[in-house]
Amino acid sequence: MIKSNQASQDMEVQHPPTDGISEMQFSPTADLLAAASWDNNVRIYEIQPNGTSVAKAMYQHSAPALCCAWSKDGTKLVSGGADKIAKLFDISTGQSTQVAQHDAPIKEVRWVDGASPILATGSWDKTIKYWDTRQPTPISTVSLPERLYAMDSVFPLLVAATADRHLVIYNLNNPSTPFKSMTSPLKWQTRTISCFPAGTGYGIGSIEGRVAIQYVEDKDASLNFSFKCHREGGQTVRDKATVYSVNCINWHPVHGTFSTAGADGSFAFWDKDSRQKLKTFPKVGSPISTTCFNRNGTIFAYAVSYDWNKGHTGATAQTQNKIMLHSVNEIDVKPRKRQ
Repeated sequence: MIKSNQASQDMEVQHPPTDGISEMQFSPTADLLAAASWDNNVRIYEIQPNGTSVAKAMYQHSAPALCCAWSKDGTKLVSGGADKIAKLFDISTGQSTQVAQHDAPIKEVRWVDGASPILATGSWDKTIKYWDTRQPTPISTVSLPERLYAMDSVFPLLVAATADRHLVIYNLNNPSTPFKSMTSPLKWQTRTISCFPAGTGYGIGSIEGRVAIQYVEDKDASLNFSFKCHREGGQTVRDKATVYSVNCINWHPVHGTFSTAGADGSFAFWDKDSRQKLKTFPKVGSPISTTCFNRNGTIFAYAVSYDWNKGHTGATAQTQNKIMLHSVNEIDVKPRKRQ
């Protein structure tokens, strides 16, 4: 049996962003894919059952759009950008309105579950702000030790990663006071962070081709571990490895396994409980900047887009920006006992 190149079977989304793709998120209620981009736009695509895509909506920031997140009911999309504001897009009306403001670019946005939907925005101004999107001023502002680089939340857990490898963990039942502050277990700059679906811990990825799995409670510390990934070479002491950043970590919504994707242009699926790799996929030829699973884990979207890992010299006129859709084979994401 001849093995086919899996990447060649993946479907390409039509009318992709025209500049770097910073974040993608699937709606929790439908196969609607949102993509925030450095071309200042946020786009929404409807993914058809046969894998084709239809561009449904687009709205603008006045500077690069850096992040996006769907409301839990799938009726609204929020995005943050280098214009220092967050915008709320209403799917039913097609209108976008400003709902948050910072003193520097907004790097991350997340909806916080609770008695009522609250928006958390994290910025390079070294703060997290919590908003009732119907009000013009924040409910609360929390100071961070440094600029925010990554943030994720599964109620009641919110984890913020900043410059200088700080991690600040919040219990959202008391959102203004850190539950725990610590230094990242990884020795290099944090690139991505993603909370376990159960909210008991998180995965963190760094620019040095390494991921750490961390539990929040001290009693679970024996379950913490880290591993190398997204590297080339380095099999012997003399053979120095080429190391790439881990740009994105996502948890499978059904099986609780996870994906990593990196600047080496590859993605892989992993099982944290048996501590093993489930599946590696062929490299796509350019960095993968952001990824996400759809609501039932049958589609894995990945953005082939320059991530600036080689600075401005790595950006050329030939730099491509593509959104690809991978049909997930269940055997590739189901937990597996270690042999």
